[in-house]
Amino acid sequence: MSAHWISICALAGMFVLATALPINMGVIAFVGAFLVGTLVAGMNAKAILGGFPADLFLTLVGITYLFALAQNNGTIDWLVRLAVRAVRGRIAAIPWIMFLMAALLTSVGAVSPAAVAIIAPIALGFAARYGINPLLMGLMVVHGAQGGGFSPISIYGGITNKIVANAGLPLSEMATMMASLGVNLAVSALLFVTMGGMKLFRQQADAAGPRGAAAPGAAPSEAAAAGSRAYQAATVAGLLALAVLTLFFKLDIGFVSITIGLLLTLMAPDLQKGALSQVSWPEIMLIVGVSTYVGVMDKMGTIDFVGHSVAGLTSPLMAALLLCFVGAVVSAFASSTAVLGSLIPLAVPFLQGDGGVGAIGFIAAMAVSSTIVDVSPFSTNGALVLANARGIDRNVFFRQLMVYGAVVTVVAPVLVWLLFVVI
Repeated sequence: MSAHWISICALAGMFVLATALPINMGVIAFVGAFLVGTLVAGMNAKAILGGFPADLFLTLVGITYLFALAQNNGTIDWLVRLAVRAVRGRIAAIPWIMFLMAALLTSVGAVSPAAVAIIAPIALGFAARYGINPLLMGLMVVHGAQGGGFSPISIYGGITNKIVANAGLPLSEMATMMASLGVNLAVSALLFVTMGGMKLFRQQADAAGPRGAAAPGAAPSEAAAAGSRAYQAATVAGLLALAVLTLFFKLDIGFVSITIGLLLTLMAPDLQKGALSQVSWPEIMLIVGVSTYVGVMDKMGTIDFVGHSVAGLTSPLMAALLLCFVGAVVSAFASSTAVLGSLIPLAVPFLQGDGGVGAIGFIAAMAVSSTIVDVSPFSTNGALVLANARGIDRNVFFRQLMVYGAVVTVVAPVLVWLLFVVI
């Protein structure tokens, strides 16, 4: 068995072991990265740790710490009440507002994880307070961010359009943008109907929220000891600064969120003592462990091996489908941008021939299948949703996200291939 197949089988074994036993998959993945990297790929520890996602680790720690502060001082509660007033108590409107806000942020240039990091904590806090399915709310945010992600001025859109242009392929920026928005909007509508969204039309909420409710995820004493309105205003200013500095000045969201968190902590050290313990350490361990293992696979050349094996098939239509599958599977664990950059060039030979595969349709299918899977708990967006969920069993919620991500990874490539390549 080749080294590539050993690494693939090891990854599959990790899933089986983590599913069968109550062991954090991140721990298993770190051990897998060490054993496969050392014994199979001949890598040293420094090379193995080169796959550790330091930026993702810092983002998850910074965001969950900052929003733990906002939760403890009552700011999240305050923002939820403002949201209720804005829609005049119409609970059913809130998931769609979160979808649109996330889509707007990514469409004007925000990276998808930054948009999700800003919107998801508020959305999931609202879900916990009013009994909305947290899976529905989290998925609406992620699909919104992905829906707006391919506008001509967005990060995904700009990178994809440049890759396509450099490959000498026909380009339609609007086709890619509308394909992503249309598919994510349709999926969100389906989720809304099937995950209890319709019953929300019968619910109304006053600005004070459910009688006797505490802040999502906070202990009753914390809710009772919520910070002063001035301190909450300072927290909101910090959240706005986070958005401005990351979206417009392109500063690292992890560093910025921790800096803002420190400034808020200095204002009220005693109130914030519990914030660091509220960081979602088990989920972070899981995510960075799996990402480190995928990094080892990437350095081994396994990702390129799979991509070239698929691209070498004789049937262009079948090759297009399998490349969409490869893009979906790899993006569920790694960078969607990197996947687009590596797989689109592999398709150039059959896109330039007479194999019945149109370049514009394939690029749209590739774009959607490689990004819609970011609902996976192993991707940055899915990880942010998992880390910010409140008032639920995290293990159950992780499995729900993993199952949904697996379904999307299997179904989405076939669907977009039929819609944009075959039809």
